[in-house]
Parts: sequence; C-alpha cells; structure tokens
Amino acid sequence: MKLFDFFKRNKKPGRKRSYDAGAINRLLNNWTTTPKTADEAIRGNLRNLRARSRDLSRNNDYAKKYAEMVKTHVIGANGIVMQSKAKRPNGQFDRLDNDVIEGAWKLWGKKTNCSVNGKLTWIDIQRCVMETVSRDGEILVRKIRGADNPFGFALQLIECDHLDEDLNKDLQGGNRIKMGIEINQWERPVNYWLLQNHPGENTTSLFGKHYNLVPADDMIHLFITNRPGQTRGVPWITTAMTRLHQIGEYEEAECVAARVAACKMGFFRPDSGEGYLGDDVDSLGNTVSEAAPGTMELLPPGMEFDSFDPTHPSGNFAPFVKSTLRGIASGLNVSYNSLASDLEGVNFSSIRSGVLEERQNWRVLQSWLIEHFHQEVYLEWLRLAFINGQLASIPQQRFEKFANPKWQPRGWDWVDPLKDSKANLQEIQMGTKSRSDVLSERGKDIEEVFEQLKAETDMAEAVGIDISSINPIIEETSNEQSN
Repeated sequence: MKLFDFFKRNKKPGRKRSYDAGAINRLLNNWTTTPKTADEAIRGNLRNLRARSRDLSRNNDYAKKYAEMVKTHVIGANGIVMQSKAKRPNGQFDRLDNDVIEGAWKLWGKKTNCSVNGKLTWIDIQRCVMETVSRDGEILVRKIRGADNPFGFALQLIECDHLDEDLNKDLQGGNRIKMGIEINQWERPVNYWLLQNHPGENTTSLFGKHYNLVPADDMIHLFITNRPGQTRGVPWITTAMTRLHQIGEYEEAECVAARVAACKMGFFRPDSGEGYLGDDVDSLGNTVSEAAPGTMELLPPGMEFDSFDPTHPSGNFAPFVKSTLRGIASGLNVSYNSLASDLEGVNFSSIRSGVLEERQNWRVLQSWLIEHFHQEVYLEWLRLAFINGQLASIPQQRFEKFANPKWQPRGWDWVDPLKDSKANLQEIQMGTKSRSDVLSERGKDIEEVFEQLKAETDMAEAVGIDISSINPIIEETSNEQSN
C-alpha cells in the first residue's frame, strides 16, 4: 500500500486542520484555556509573587545581580539629570534663567528637601524607585505639598503592600474599587485606599482594617502596563522566578552532595567471628570510628570495609546551570554573560551584539521612567517653586517656558572606541549625526563639554601653553577618504 493511500484511509472525517495550540488533547490538557482579565490573573497571585520576588532578591545571587543591574544601567552614578534648555524669542538659549532653574532643582535634590523623612536625596529616590519597581512590580510615590522645606514640596515612597488587593467593590455613583484603587467609568484612578498599617508588620489592628483615602492627584503609581485594563503591576522577574528558585535549590543540593563525597565515608561490616569494638559509641550505643587524613586503621579479623563514595558534583552540573541561566536571562531581558558574569568562550562580535541589544532595553526603561516619574515630579516641583518664591528672578508667567526640560540619562562607553569614534566622525561629516547625538549617547551634555573645552583653552593661553593640535583620528580618516 502506498503511503499516501494509508494516510488518506486513516484520516478522521469532518475535522479540518486549525491551530494546534488551541487543541485539547492528552498532551495539552493541563494548559489553561480560561481567558481571565489582567486584574483577575494578578489578584490571586500578587501577594505570593511579591513575597517570593523579595525572598529571591535577598537570598539568590542572580536575582540580586539583576536588581543591581537595573539600578546601575537605568539610573547610573549621577541619576537621570535635568537640563533646562529654554530659549529666548531669538532662538538662543536663555543661559541665565536656565542656570537658575537647574541650581534650584539641585538644591531641592538634597535629602533635607527632597524626601519627606529627610533621609533620601533625589538620586537615592531614583535608585530606590527603580529597584522597588523591578522587584515588587510597582511602587507608590506620594507628592507632599506644603512640606517643611523652602520649596514646600517633598516625596514619600510607599510600598504597594498598603494597597489591599482584596479590597474590591462597587461604589455609589458608578465608581469601583479594584485591588485598593478607586477608578471611574473610564478606569481612571480617582482615589487610592491605603492601609494605615503595613500588612507585614507584627501588629494587630482593632476593629479590622483601616484605610487612608489619598486623591489620585497626590499619587504617582509606577508600574509597567502589559495589558489593557491592568490596575496593578507584577514583579519583573515573574517568568524567571521558578527557575531562579530551582537553580538555588539545585546548587545547594549539589554542594551538600559534594561535601559528603569529599568525606570518603564507609561502613564496617562484620563477616564472622568477634564484632568490631571501634573507637567510641554514639548516644544510641552504636559503634563508631574516627578517621583522620593520612591515617590507616588495622581491622580486626572478621571485619570488612564497604566504602561509600558518592560522585558529586556530577559532570552535568555546569552545562545544566548554564542552560538554566540562559532561560533566566531571556526572561529578564538581559544577556546571559552579564547576568552570570561568564565570559568563557565568547568572542568580541558575540559580546558586542549582546551588549548592544541589552543597552536598547535599558534605554527603553529610561524613557519609560522619565515620562511617568521624572517629568511629573518636575512639573509639580516647578509649580510650587514659583509659588514659594524660590525662582523669584523669573516671572511666574514663564512657567510653560521651562515645563519641558531635557532629561539626560546615563550613557555608555563605546564597545570598540576606535571604530565607533571613526563611524561617528563619518556620520558627523556626512550630516547624518550631530555632536549632540554622539555626546548624548555617552550621557554627556554638549554645552558642558564646550564650556570645559573653552575653559581649558583659556587656561592654557593664560599660562602660555599652546594645546591646539589636529585630532589624529580626523587626520587618518581624512587621508583614508582622500585615497
């Protein structure tokens, strides 16, 4: 019988091939087919996800490394810097007023002004916000107007445990409370119902739970929205949490097994005749014998020694760990080499490709944080700074002029400095890239660089030193192009 005829005769009638992933069969019967809303999928798991994510960040090396990577690459050493770029009607930068704005912003960023508890600077808050959002999935930042500082404005960081995910009900007037957040018919937040006490505190509240009602205008609720209608955020390591936990348990088991294997233990088994007396007895009366490195013991007649020699760690340990970490790195959207600190067997091209792709992810997070956090904080600060007279030299009517500053996040050094510099130089000469773009990619401001260059030149001229020279890269590139 031909193969075609066999399949034709055994084909089930009335069935058309559709999507295999939607089929229900013995191989897929444990795969969920219940389409829940975003909030329903989150509500029953949020507390466990948050608790387990925090535990991993405390006790798992790779989870801790990821949290540090988020802070380091998104915020950096100097934070995301505000640069006032307001212009005069003639199109020139208003340097005098810009310096006033930037100076006042830096003054507010001191810990005595910026945080309501007087403990965190503006850079500290940026780092804490970024780490908390990545670990817990969300954070609440309350805008405190009338704070005890010259600007009358400060920030309060609140963990999202204060938002009770079990608080869900309909209110009169059409509003609803979803997991502690009151929303209107358009799902716009109206109020935040905050628990007075952190649910993790070892305290007992009388008469049940007590809530503080905070208007949405006073609150910044930071989380990444993955689905329409989503009210709360989930930890960023959610998809990698199972692997992170299992790899930690596996490494511990292998470590214990390796310690046991290193002991080279064994058992004394009587064959015939008189029993073995040993060196001592344990609490249960069993005969025991102590072993020391480099020593041998003569067994009495009738005794045999059975060795117990487990072989750990096994040869599959390293490949298994590496394979698992690659899956974890994919779930965290970082390169395996960065997460595992493993540069074994990589070449320049592969490491460059991984680094460049990873940096694009950090830039996406920087843009998200600027839009949803930095800009909102700045606008509220600017309004109250005008009201409280901290910008007295600038009329309040110019609020809109300074409402859209430039936010300069941290940049990165070039992977291959010489080649990248030549490529940037060629793009500048062709007019497809500006010097501002090149400096911005490295986290620098062109105005500051030009001011520093001018200051160096003036200083050199004042002491009679000629530092003017031709850039060898420019000269080499020009020669290459002329040839």
